[in-house]
Amino acid sequence: MTILSCATRQSIPARAGETIGGKEAYLSPIAVVADKAGSRLYVAEHTGSRIAVIDAAEGKVTQKLPLPSRPTGLTLTPDGKSLLVTAGLGDGKLVIFDTASGRRTGLVDAGHSPAAPVVGPNGAIYVCDRFRNAVLAFAEGDPKPLSIGVSRQPVALGLGDGGKTLVVANHLPAGRADRHFTAAVITLINTASGKVVKELPLPNGGTNLRDVAISPDGKLACVTHILARYRSPTVQLETWINTNAITIVDVPGGRIVNTVLLDDRNNGAANPWGAAWTDDGAYICVNHAGTHEISVIDWAGLKRKLDSAAAEGQSDHVPNRLSFLGQLRKRIRLKGVGPRGLTAIGSNIYAAMHFSDSICTLDVESGARPAPRTIRLGPALPLTRTRKGEMHFNDASEMCFHQWQSCASCHPDGRVDGLNWDLVNDGWGNLKSTKSMLWSHQTPPAMISGVRANARAAIEAGLKHIQFVDRSEADAACIEEYFKSLRPAPSPHLVKQADDSLGLSESARRGEVLFKSARCAACHKGPCLTDMKTHDVGTGIYTEQGRKFDTPTLREVWRTGPYLYDGRAATMREVFEKFNPNDKHGSTGKLNKQQIADLCEYVLSL
Repeated sequence: MTILSCATRQSIPARAGETIGGKEAYLSPIAVVADKAGSRLYVAEHTGSRIAVIDAAEGKVTQKLPLPSRPTGLTLTPDGKSLLVTAGLGDGKLVIFDTASGRRTGLVDAGHSPAAPVVGPNGAIYVCDRFRNAVLAFAEGDPKPLSIGVSRQPVALGLGDGGKTLVVANHLPAGRADRHFTAAVITLINTASGKVVKELPLPNGGTNLRDVAISPDGKLACVTHILARYRSPTVQLETWINTNAITIVDVPGGRIVNTVLLDDRNNGAANPWGAAWTDDGAYICVNHAGTHEISVIDWAGLKRKLDSAAAEGQSDHVPNRLSFLGQLRKRIRLKGVGPRGLTAIGSNIYAAMHFSDSICTLDVESGARPAPRTIRLGPALPLTRTRKGEMHFNDASEMCFHQWQSCASCHPDGRVDGLNWDLVNDGWGNLKSTKSMLWSHQTPPAMISGVRANARAAIEAGLKHIQFVDRSEADAACIEEYFKSLRPAPSPHLVKQADDSLGLSESARRGEVLFKSARCAACHKGPCLTDMKTHDVGTGIYTEQGRKFDTPTLREVWRTGPYLYDGRAATMREVFEKFNPNDKHGSTGKLNKQQIADLCEYVLSL
């Protein structure tokens, strides 16, 4: 891969994992790939900041490849000679290893929070530039990539139709959230032209996309996601607060075949994550990260059922039919907690068990109920309160009635899902945008309306009234500890300074002055950029007119759109220009276009 060979020669020390009692701490595998023979596995250990190489037959780690920062994805080149790894946040990298020696041979800048590398048949490499809403295309021999703009937060890629089409899973819905239809899209890119050819909207409520799996013949893509029933008040789980789904895409045809629920009637399949087709195309395999299971789906049977629904004019009903899969799938409990990345070689599948520091493997054709086995990546360690809280936050098997959802279903990665919800904690019929959990423990009160005194009270109420479980105060305390561990990511609006650090652009520096003169700093002040009070800033409408709202922190506000309590502002510019009546929400009415742009640039750089 000449594009990456020694493109950057500097030596960057590997980031060590946390330690507990002097021992190596959690590894948190997030992705796994296997060579074509199925003899060697490569595992991205996220908090371990390294790649584990496993002898599949022996079930043992044989090598540990250090990385400059936390990995997010990996893939092998078609010839198996090179391993490509995406890693890092604001200063993301694409790292290349020689698989024979384990030696690192290249390091290339790869955008903000890069993920999901794939290699095309012509040697081109594609990487998600997640928080710049783009896909980077590295041509053979050229270290400077083409940036292809897509929708919101691309997190997974797949090459279909013989490499002609790149399928992009965009994590969250883009745009305002106060309309009757809100959903993320799947983007199709023509690899020859490097241009977007189509955007395919998911059904209403489609969000939290995680993976793309391409069928062996390249004609179909399977995309995992949540299908939220966000317009229903969250008064009982039987009203489908969240359902969990896969969407099948006809890649050459550029269309969605249909969306199929993974849930059974009284048994949710929370948080679908990794997906893989078996080599013969017979099965689609999908991890349920919230219930620690895998669905092994008979594709031929599912195709017949989807074709039958289409012939009967019932296709539109399929995304609302629980147990549609019926006898077409085996639903198997895996060994370990939190399956994420998934790969298949032959009839063997390998799942990265995020919270167990292990790989779970099974042969999907070895009987009605295949027996999973475990490959450990490191020693079993005691759970800290923070680790336990993160597990609770992502768990639906014990933390939710009928396993429909986890806290992470609406707060993926502890942040937002891009939707409005009617949580009924401050009345009925007044949907509110999902809030980020970042710094929630430091900035009371909680909730947009400030109806909870603090984060702990909000957690306890959420478990009782949204998850419908009765859990101990200790569980809520652990989840709060997880909230405390969240750290803001550097904004994609920051630029490199003379000393190679990230800092404000010239536009943002001008905006910083305006932020003070426009009275924004009167409420958004202090280290958390909030006065922790509620104010009527004139943004309330209809039943919310005249209502006081909590002053949110502005840290990571670039990540938490749409804006205002009901998500009606698609952009920060709209907050200042379109939805600021009488200048009650900062004195922005007399600012010109350039000043508004500068103010937005500063706020989005925080």
